[in-house]
Amino acid sequence: MSQPPASPKPYALVVDDDGMIRMDALDILEEAGFRTFEASDGDAAMVILAEHHASIVLLFTDVQMPGSRNGFAVARETARRWPHIAIVVASGQVHPGPDDMPTGARFIGKPFTAGMVHDHVKEILPDGQKPEPLRD
Repeated sequence: MSQPPASPKPYALVVDDDGMIRMDALDILEEAGFRTFEASDGDAAMVILAEHHASIVLLFTDVQMPGSRNGFAVARETARRWPHIAIVVASGQVHPGPDDMPTGARFIGKPFTAGMVHDHVKEILPDGQKPEPLRD
């Protein structure tokens, strides 16, 4: 009996202006089975989302970044324009206020661990969008 073809790995977009933190988040998500896009600010993130939103299932964004959009703005616009994308917002300095986060988005404090990120992603992504290593 042959196996069905493996589904392609889903994409995640990591947005952080700190290159070391961005690389850490990329490593965590790639180890979890995602293919990744990366951006160093909210404006670049929106360009990537506009072009690749159909294949992106997860947005992982910092809050405080240069440019015209902070992470909360990127999260809200993503939720409004592409509601199929799950959202995790991370910050070590800013906590979300009442209207900062879109419905269903998760907040994670920095510094984060692979386990913390994996736990949040497992909770917010439907099984069909989870990469194989994160499926129960």
